[in-house]
Amino acid sequence: MSIFSKIKGTIDLMKKVDLDQLAAINKKIDLAKVMDTVGQLDDRQLAGLMKMLSTKKKKGQHKLPPIDGDFYNLSLKLNEKQREIQIKVRNFMEDEVQPIANDYWNRAEFPHDLIPKMAELNIAGIAYEGYGCPAMDFVTEGIIAEEIARVDVSISTFFGVHSGLAMGSIYLCGSEEQKQEWLPAMAKMEKIGAFGLTEPETGSGIAGGMDTTCRKEGDQWILNGQKKWIGNATFADVVVIWARDVDSGQVKGFLVRKGNPNFKAEKMPDKMALRTVQNAIITLTNCSVPESDRLQEAHTFKDTAKVLRMTRAGVAWQAVGCARGAYENALKYTKKREQFGRPIASFQLVQNHLVEMISNLTSMQTLCFRLSEMQDEGILKDEHASLAKVICSMRTRDIVSRAREVMGGNGILLEHNVARFVADAEAIYSYEGTKEINSLIVGRAITGYSAFVS
Repeated sequence: MSIFSKIKGTIDLMKKVDLDQLAAINKKIDLAKVMDTVGQLDDRQLAGLMKMLSTKKKKGQHKLPPIDGDFYNLSLKLNEKQREIQIKVRNFMEDEVQPIANDYWNRAEFPHDLIPKMAELNIAGIAYEGYGCPAMDFVTEGIIAEEIARVDVSISTFFGVHSGLAMGSIYLCGSEEQKQEWLPAMAKMEKIGAFGLTEPETGSGIAGGMDTTCRKEGDQWILNGQKKWIGNATFADVVVIWARDVDSGQVKGFLVRKGNPNFKAEKMPDKMALRTVQNAIITLTNCSVPESDRLQEAHTFKDTAKVLRMTRAGVAWQAVGCARGAYENALKYTKKREQFGRPIASFQLVQNHLVEMISNLTSMQTLCFRLSEMQDEGILKDEHASLAKVICSMRTRDIVSRAREVMGGNGILLEHNVARFVADAEAIYSYEGTKEINSLIVGRAITGYSAFVS
């Protein structure tokens, strides 16, 4: 290179350099040493250095993909009406629930003013026919469960107890008169329901070990015993109570109305999960219920099991929603959080966690979609719902754990919208049948042998 070319190149370079900025940098580092070091780099090393230095400059210019947990585009399988409901529920959850979810969860209080707003969605009893219910399909019911849990698992649990367990008990086991009295008002969410099955000393073994009793005296039934973990029970207008007949030994269902003087519901304190849900311990002391409020089509525990079979699929979808909420919030965080001059989403180990999460989430979504299709086709069996509950609750645990991990210490703060999912996943793992109980239901179906201890 000639001397004139070197002079021209130096002049051109000086035009581009901010001398004041150069002087300021020179006060912080030894520029001569930096120049010497850079001069010894080969072309590959120089290219890597420039790529690293230009990362921030390109921020905002590089269009990142949207944050969407529906990786296989299952939403494209929905018809226009289903998609409309999905978007309507999603907008409600993001606009009305998301801003207050952490606060109510932290205070362990329930946002009662949300109930009339939620009623406007017209989704309670979505899959039931007649009685003011929408008469939609179970796929739609599953999508709704996912969308609600994607923002707040507590609100999803409140809704599942009311729409699934309480309304479902009346829909499947009630007389025509009972259905006419309760279901239209419950569909409008003017009346709220609860479901009392689990007991303080009996959870998984409730089918054969129910301690709550009922005894017929004239046209009245006298109920005695306790129920535990009963969501919505502190404010419900009606609580479905399951009790064992002391004469026949069979399980029967009862509609215990709000205000019954011998019915007591005490809020359970100090929960680490689903804190917004108002779980209660119920005490029934010579609680008198008229024959007209006995579920007329509930004669044995098999009738109770019909309700659980129908709602267990919804709990699997709820696990999907919990996992999706954790994944999407974690992904959003990793795109914004920077370390070493780069978004942590660009790091290999973080991407590995994210891929594990979306892999599990996608497998759960496709499994649940088929599960709801089977429900609509009338071929759903106990073992199908149990398998979904087992695998989805297990995979959700893994997803929320990874979501917390990629967020580092910030993952335990409510403000980053993952800690709540981590805690709530533990409740999903246990209710509607533990992993062990549901595994034995599947095991019995595939081997022909029952491993339940009698």
